[in-house]
Amino acid sequence: MLDQTIKVELSTTKKQKPNADQLQFGKIFTDHMFIMDYTEGKGWHDPRIVPYQPITLDPSSVVFHYGQTVFEGLKAYVTKEGKVQLFRPEKNMERLNQSNDRMVIPKIDEQFALKALKQLVSIDKDWIPTAEGTSLYIRPFIIATQPFLGVAPSSQYKFMIIMSPVGAYYKEGLNPVKILVENEYVRTVKGGTGTAKTGGNYAASLKAQEISSQKGYSQVLWLDGIEHKYVEEVGSMNIFFKIDGKVVTPELSGSILPGITRDSIIQLLKYWNIPVEERKISIEEIYEAYDKGLLEEAFGTGTAAVISPVGELLWKDRKIVLNNGETGPLSKKLYDTLTGIQYGTVEDPFGWIVTVE
Repeated sequence: MLDQTIKVELSTTKKQKPNADQLQFGKIFTDHMFIMDYTEGKGWHDPRIVPYQPITLDPSSVVFHYGQTVFEGLKAYVTKEGKVQLFRPEKNMERLNQSNDRMVIPKIDEQFALKALKQLVSIDKDWIPTAEGTSLYIRPFIIATQPFLGVAPSSQYKFMIIMSPVGAYYKEGLNPVKILVENEYVRTVKGGTGTAKTGGNYAASLKAQEISSQKGYSQVLWLDGIEHKYVEEVGSMNIFFKIDGKVVTPELSGSILPGITRDSIIQLLKYWNIPVEERKISIEEIYEAYDKGLLEEAFGTGTAAVISPVGELLWKDRKIVLNNGETGPLSKKLYDTLTGIQYGTVEDPFGWIVTVE
C-alpha cells in the first residue's frame, strides 16, 4: 500500500443539501473531493481531500486531445440502522486498473485508493440521502494532464474522486424499457477499448442513442462490430436473456465491459441453482426463441439501475414484446435481492458489503 498520509482540508462553507425529491443524477456534488497526482519518475503522490472545486489544466493537456482517461462508478448506501455501506468496491478498483492497463495509464494502489474513497465517504456521509432507493454515487476517474500535443502516453496524471447524491432510479416502480437493435453503428470491437471504462466508448455511443431516442426507444442494443450478428451490450449495461428456463449472457469476448453487477447476477443465479451460461448469442437466436415461445425475459444490468427489464425489441422493423411488456419474476427477484443486499435488508452470503466507519 502507498505509504502516504492523506492530507485533509475541510470546507469552511458547506453547500445546502437538496431534498430527496429534487435529486437528479450527476447534477449536484458533495462538499469534498479526493485528488492525487502522478509525475513520471516520482509515481503517485500528494493524496489529499479538499473542498470540491474546479481544476485548472493547460489547454494542451493530453486528455483534451487524445482521450487518455478512465473512470469508475459505484454507490454508497445507508441502512435503516444508519450504517454506511459500499457494494464490492474492491472490484471497481480492480477494474480501474484493468482500464489503466489498456489506456497506458500508471496503475494505482488499489488498497490505498479504496482507503481514500472510504475516508472521503466518511467525511461527506451526511450527503448520503436516506429516502428509499436513494444513494450517493461515487465517481473515481483519472485524466492525463501533461501539456503536450503528441500521440504518446502522458507523463502526468490526476486521480480524482467526486460524489453526487442521487435519487431512486425507478420512482414509479420497476418498469420495462423499449430497446432498438443497432445495425449500423458499433460500440467497439475485439481488440479495441470495449473492456476498458474510458470516455471514448461513451462518446462513440451517442449517435446511435440519439437515433434511438428519435424513434421513441430508450436504449440501443449493440451488436458485434465485425459480423453485426452477435449481441453485446444494451446502452451502457450488460444484457441477459432467459430462454426456456436458462439464463444466457454474452461472453466476455474482448469487446464487452466486465460489469460488476453482471458478475454479481451470475453468482446469484448459480447460488439459486438457476442455469446460467456465458456464450455467444446471435440476435437471430433471440428472435427464434421468441417465435417458439421460449423467450421469457430480458434485462440489462449496471450500477445505476441494477436491473433494467426489457419490454420491447425492434430489429430490422420487426418488433417483439417480451413478457407482455411487464417486468418478469426473475428480473424482479434479482432486483429485490441485489438492492436488498446493498441496503442491508437482505442477508449478504457472498461478503460483498464493505462498511464505512
